[in-house]
Amino acid sequence: MSSVMEVTDETFANEVEGVEGLAMVDFWAAWCGPCRLVSPIVDELAQEYAGKVKVAKVDVDASQRTAMRFNIRSIPSILFFKDGEHVDTVMGAVPRQVLEGKLQQHLD
Repeated sequence: MSSVMEVTDETFANEVEGVEGLAMVDFWAAWCGPCRLVSPIVDELAQEYAGKVKVAKVDVDASQRTAMRFNIRSIPSILFFKDGEHVDTVMGAVPRQVLEGKLQQHLD
């Protein structure tokens, strides 16, 4: 079972910006090949960091307002939020160590 939460335009403020601590949000789309490469990594990290990091996904086709608000021009884009504030972004299909490094950096 995945610990990744699907968030939408309607739930983003509450589920991501209203959360204390660290949140990692994967902006993706079903038709995006690189998104499919990153998705299992995001799922693994969600399980490993359960209780420490909230992990969410935003389908850019279904939640265009949120994608535009954060200037998502390329997917996958993974945004990191600390106490509701956008603090970092990783774009593209990156290796697991890059995402894990960002989690470690922002958890400290």
